[in-house]
Amino acid sequence: MPQLLIEFLSEEIPARMQKRAEEDLARALGEKLKAAGLGERAIKTFSSPRRIGAVIDDLAAKAADVNEEKKGPRVGAPDQAIQGFLKSAGLASIDQAQVVEDKKGAFYVARIARAGRETSAILQEIVPEIVRGFPWPKSMRSGEGDLQWVRPLQNILCIFAGAPVKIAVDAVPSEAQTWGHRFHAPDAIRPKDFADYAAKLRAAKVEIDREARKAAILESARRLCAEKKLELVEDVGLLEEVAGLVEWPVVLLGDMDPAFLDLPGEVIRLSMRTHQKYFAVRDPRTQKLAPHFVVVANVEAKDGGKAIAAGNARVLSARLNDARFFWDTDRKTPLYTDARRDKLKQIVFHQKLGSVWDKVERMKALAVELCAVTGADVALVERAAELCKMDLVTETVGEFPELQGQIGRALAEISSEPSPPLRGRGQGEGGRANTQAPDVSARPPPPAPAPQGGGGGESVAAAIEDHYRPLGPNDRVPSDPVAITLALADKLDTLASFWVINERPTGSSDPYALRRAALGAVRIMLQANNRLSVVALYKNWERRHWVAGSKSSSDIQEFLGKEILVFLADRLKVQLRDQGKRHDLVDAVFALGDDDLVRIVARV
Repeated sequence: MPQLLIEFLSEEIPARMQKRAEEDLARALGEKLKAAGLGERAIKTFSSPRRIGAVIDDLAAKAADVNEEKKGPRVGAPDQAIQGFLKSAGLASIDQAQVVEDKKGAFYVARIARAGRETSAILQEIVPEIVRGFPWPKSMRSGEGDLQWVRPLQNILCIFAGAPVKIAVDAVPSEAQTWGHRFHAPDAIRPKDFADYAAKLRAAKVEIDREARKAAILESARRLCAEKKLELVEDVGLLEEVAGLVEWPVVLLGDMDPAFLDLPGEVIRLSMRTHQKYFAVRDPRTQKLAPHFVVVANVEAKDGGKAIAAGNARVLSARLNDARFFWDTDRKTPLYTDARRDKLKQIVFHQKLGSVWDKVERMKALAVELCAVTGADVALVERAAELCKMDLVTETVGEFPELQGQIGRALAEISSEPSPPLRGRGQGEGGRANTQAPDVSARPPPPAPAPQGGGGGESVAAAIEDHYRPLGPNDRVPSDPVAITLALADKLDTLASFWVINERPTGSSDPYALRRAALGAVRIMLQANNRLSVVALYKNWERRHWVAGSKSSSDIQEFLGKEILVFLADRLKVQLRDQGKRHDLVDAVFALGDDDLVRIVARV
């Protein structure tokens, strides 16, 4: 059957929009072809920085003939009704209609036979509709018309059954040709079909297959690194983005000043990834970053890319010098300072929930109570809570917000935070903070774990980074008792606080990521086997003054003890469903009044 090839050639399409645009094109083209009587067909789409297109290999030459039966008015109906029927059915006179009788009487019926339209004519009608209605996240006007496209549209190529089809959209050209690489092969190309199109573009230094570009980048980068006995730090998201920035990927290995390696590794990686779209490189023997980077160019330079690599190295040096300034400024002082604490007091966490420091105080109180369940050392948990948000006001996190927690950990490690002597765990033996805490455990406290090396300083530093985890359904959960305790406190405080001020998820709206917080808490409790009584935990709400004066003590206990537990149970069902387990039994076990999620899962 005939083949259809469509290409929309434009200026550079943002990389983040290309994959979604392919999906939108396939959906729009499929829907309109089906509505036109051409049935459902397999549609293959493709994209590169300058083009988006589709190919269908088995499209009929014309739409199917249509035999339609249209029911009209009853015999003897007013002339006005009959004339309206004739017009809608396309009949010249009522004699062309047939009379059919049923139990309600006789009425007119028009039997209409419509020949299927030529596919080329259908394309001339639906392609302009697709162009004008294309759902780009952002679009722009160009020229004198009102057409909007993501970037100025330069040509619409449409070939059906080996013949060009002219598409009329404002003043946009519709030539049976396309163009290759902007620098290497700027001349026009006249393809016959898709195979010819792809081959000629490849010869003109354009690879239209996104997956082929990704594979080429990955293979070349691995090879270049292996030649230097190095290892590529692979990044799926960056690979997807870079594949959308180049039509003909040329991978180069660049060098950077080894002096920058004293920066935290994540600062270097983020500078490379976010600002420059470079891949980091590491030494496979030490697993530490090496003074090199991988950059993907869009041209084959005559000097083998030396000038390109050198230019990118200069730009990276400027970026890393900025990062070094921020980092050097931050590490001049310990992580905890009164000045940083005062800054946290000035940052509003939420208008109704106080400052970020207010949240830290709530987390600290809640974390101490959780020590009875997690077996963490109370003193270490208190110190980790005081430090966990300090890096939010550092210069480095101000420049790289994605590194919150990681910078805090790095600063804690180099600040030589004093590790307090280990106290009794769980029940706060010898420690003041937990003497009044209620028993929130659903089993006897576990035996005290062996002291960590260095008095627990490593646990404090790790907890600063890991208390944000898990960041998503595939992210790891904390494993150290201090980190587990702080992560649970952070998430359970967030849930309760927003519940009190009636900021709860509704439908698809979840602006404060409460579903993610709940699922994270569920995952932590299940993986660490934390037998926590949720109802007992929240009964101490008024004493902690989480949200002063928001509700009476009885009201708070009522909805915190029930509604948040229901919300956690819903997230538990999501977790079990994703694991292929019987999530439908959770409600049955939950109805027995148990609020220990670990025990609920065991019963299911």
